Amino acid sequence: MRAFSYERVSNPAQAAARAAEVPGAKFIAGGTNLLDLMKHEIETPLHLIDVTGTGLNAITPTPSGGLRVGALVSNSALAADSRIRRDYAVLSRALVSGASGQLRNKATTGGNLLQRTRCPYFYDTGMPCNKRSPGAGCAALGKGASSRGLGVIGTSEACIATHPSDMAVALRVLDAEVETVTSSGETRRKPLDAFYQLPGDTPEVENTLEAGEMITAVELPAPVEGHHAYFKVRDRASYAFALVSVALIQTPEGKGRVALGGVAPKPWRRDDADAALPQGASAVMSQLLDGARPTQDNAYKLTLAERTLAALLAQE
Repeated sequence: MRAFSYERVSNPAQAAARAAEVPGAKFIAGGTNLLDLMKHEIETPLHLIDVTGTGLNAITPTPSGGLRVGALVSNSALAADSRIRRDYAVLSRALVSGASGQLRNKATTGGNLLQRTRCPYFYDTGMPCNKRSPGAGCAALGKGASSRGLGVIGTSEACIATHPSDMAVALRVLDAEVETVTSSGETRRKPLDAFYQLPGDTPEVENTLEAGEMITAVELPAPVEGHHAYFKVRDRASYAFALVSVALIQTPEGKGRVALGGVAPKPWRRDDADAALPQGASAVMSQLLDGARPTQDNAYKLTLAERTLAALLAQE
């Protein structure tokens, strides 16, 4: 790990302003992903800004009937909150599917959204990676590469990495918004889908945050009644990232929403696929995965996603 300087700040606007004015600065809260990246020298910040004292650790009601979740609310606290368990069960179930109990106790809402891909070639600094070193090439697309756990849709010739967050998949099916503060102190809000960017020719740009901009909260809209489910298919029972995950909200009328994890560079959802839900899992996946470009190693994900959704629908 390389040397860095460190400071604590007391409010979000101060944090954003400092991050914009200090070269090589990064925010740190739980540090469950950033510290690993620093140890591997994938992330090499020159300055860390500790935001744990900024007071963003509350879950409060909104005027629209939803909830505002502060960026520093831990994954464990969010999953255990009685309002989340009652009204946003898909989110609670997704959270407890992630990482381990110890990590969930430290990991924060904001940090979870910003965690980096677990593509093995991203973590191997001896291999080329456009996300880690723009223009270096993508080892995952090279001859003899293993792409079993990587993306099948929304990818590009520059990158086929997937987004690792379980929480973000549930937030996408809930139509959550991300609240931020800019370096000038302005508050911005964006739907989660607009917050993330597909790789295209610039896979190193993963979201729409500006220099210094900091996540302050996630806003959940009013609850959607119906059957909430989240299922994660993985190689082992815990502390493993999704090969495929499915977030489902199904209303009593048979309508609903579906989002996928483990298949794309961001949580994957389409309105036309949601509309096909009354017709069954096959109809949904023909829309949701239309345009997929799997490799020989990960083509199984197309069938696995459909069968996982079918199993969830059969449970309702």
